Amino acid sequence: MPKVTVDGVELDVPQGATVLQACELAGKEIPRFCYHERLSIAGNCRMCLVEVAPGPPKPQASCALPIAEGQVIKTDSPMVKKAREGVMEFLLINHPLDCPICDQGGECDLQDQSVAYGRGGSRYDENKRAVTEKYMGPIVKTVMTRCIQCTRCVRFAEEVAGVEDIGAIYRGENMQITSYLEHAVNSELSGNIVDLCPVGALTSKPYAFEARPWELTKTLGIDMMDAVGTNVRIDSRGRQVLRVLPRVNDDVNEEWASDKTRHHVDGLIRRRLDRPYVRKDGQLVEASWADAFAAIKAVDAGSSVAAVAGDMADCETMFAARALVHALGGSLLEGRQTGLDYDLTSLSAVNFNTTIAEAENADVILLVGTNLRWEAPLINTRVRKAVWKKGAKVFGIGPEVDLTYKVEWLGDDASLVAKLPGHVTDALERAERPMLVFGGGALSVPGVHGAGLALAKAVDAVKDGWNGFNVVHFSAARMGSLMLGYGLPGGIKDIAAAKPKLAFFLGADEVDFSAFADTFKVYVGHHGDKGAHAADVILPAAAWTEKDFTTVNTEGRVQRSEKAVFAPGDAREDWSIFRALADALGVSVGFDSFDQCRAAMIAAVPALGQEGLADYGWTVPELPAKPEARAIPSPIKDFYLTNAICRASPTMQRCSEELIHGADFAEAAE
Repeated sequence: MPKVTVDGVELDVPQGATVLQACELAGKEIPRFCYHERLSIAGNCRMCLVEVAPGPPKPQASCALPIAEGQVIKTDSPMVKKAREGVMEFLLINHPLDCPICDQGGECDLQDQSVAYGRGGSRYDENKRAVTEKYMGPIVKTVMTRCIQCTRCVRFAEEVAGVEDIGAIYRGENMQITSYLEHAVNSELSGNIVDLCPVGALTSKPYAFEARPWELTKTLGIDMMDAVGTNVRIDSRGRQVLRVLPRVNDDVNEEWASDKTRHHVDGLIRRRLDRPYVRKDGQLVEASWADAFAAIKAVDAGSSVAAVAGDMADCETMFAARALVHALGGSLLEGRQTGLDYDLTSLSAVNFNTTIAEAENADVILLVGTNLRWEAPLINTRVRKAVWKKGAKVFGIGPEVDLTYKVEWLGDDASLVAKLPGHVTDALERAERPMLVFGGGALSVPGVHGAGLALAKAVDAVKDGWNGFNVVHFSAARMGSLMLGYGLPGGIKDIAAAKPKLAFFLGADEVDFSAFADTFKVYVGHHGDKGAHAADVILPAAAWTEKDFTTVNTEGRVQRSEKAVFAPGDAREDWSIFRALADALGVSVGFDSFDQCRAAMIAAVPALGQEGLADYGWTVPELPAKPEARAIPSPIKDFYLTNAICRASPTMQRCSEELIHGADFAEAAE
């Protein structure tokens, strides 16, 4: 390891590090605008200047300068101070003085660094340039006069999102950053460029002029829009969530979030269920909690009771519902509301065993029946990293889709899993770290699950230090529901066939309710969507931002989320609904508070009490390994409208119309 001196402090630095990284190891703060740890080095803002000896007698850009043995680095010399002041003056030459109306105000790198490293006044009295605004879609608002050409957005779009939709035109002072032909940036990750922008050139369009950062209460949470388990920060004011931002977690989402995670929040205050309803004479009418409970008690279902968990159900909610169903003598529990019915005898056989972080180290990858870009965008970025940085080879079975990297598509016939072309089998067998990824929809085709497990054994995908057999789920509730016993051999068809007299639907909106025509349906949820329309009784519950909960992501990682705001109106947290309903029905669920509910859940399923990866071991069930010869279905038809909150969100509706269905939106003249 090279030995260098930073401001008189001698330290060892890893080979290949840059001078900027060496300075940070020494505890020195180096200002920067273009440099970002997860993007390639551009070296074009020149704010990170330091003095380095031996070397030319001038300040040098530390982000692009490799470390070398014996370097003496000064970060606070008069030369460095003067150079940084000069660079800041140049950056502010054309930057407008509109901080009071800029959404970046209060969390702007340019503001912070101009105060810390800039001059006290400006010597520039020429005309400032102006740049017309660019259209980048329904997510990103642009004020390009503020742009300092750091090119972070360009590099993110190309390197992480994999869409070359953003670039620079013209040269010198006339250079402008724009989207291709000023069309919308067609990426499910476009909102991340707002976080990356160090000035106010790119801001959040749905959040524009809503709040200042110091007004917001910040709560740590786990996103429930997909099964990745993105770590987020929920920013709220009063009783309303105003935005959701990603938190850094290198094991899960790095520091990115999908656009659905960020911008579904305007759906949290629309179409809300804020009071109970009871169906009378075919119409849903407002009722009190007592009336709603009385209507449920009047069913006299006995032990003919079932519970169906929706895609956003949390573990405490599912456990409370399970406790009530068991207390009533029932046993019908299911979480795969859309009809999937793959084998559940081994949790490891339906888990993302490689883990999300390790997916970027795979060298040969086979995707079966999964559109990773829609089902798990932040797993797709890991696979793209494996391709882009490490040269991984990717094969695909299923409908051809653009995953932002090169895929050799083999066809969409499920039977291909059992009879792969020779060159694919050879590549998987020769690979040091082969990775098989099956979508939830793929496993619903009879024989695919068994053929996948047989293939994993044949190509030695599971070995010491590496498990390459993976199932990627799209439902945030899926792994938690399976751990809690929500799963029947025939899926929800088994529940429909049992014809329960009473069924609880826990935010389950994608169910085929025609199969439950003779069942008394109780919808416990937060939005007036499909499930509420079909219900006989509606019990208003809390959305994911309105309660503490535990969830398990697609790799079996147990995570906890905190309550950010209160539920509206008469809505209550789900566990308390089932606790109160148990009293009304004359049974006991064994808990009286949320803490007791969580403790009982952990006692029943100890793995849910330990945050981090659950250990499912590795057991291979004996399954039929001859897949049916038919096309593999896709569980997602529209990325932006996958659940009740998204369908209530104007932003998600606009994204769907424009980015999925190609609608044109005229921009108002300004």
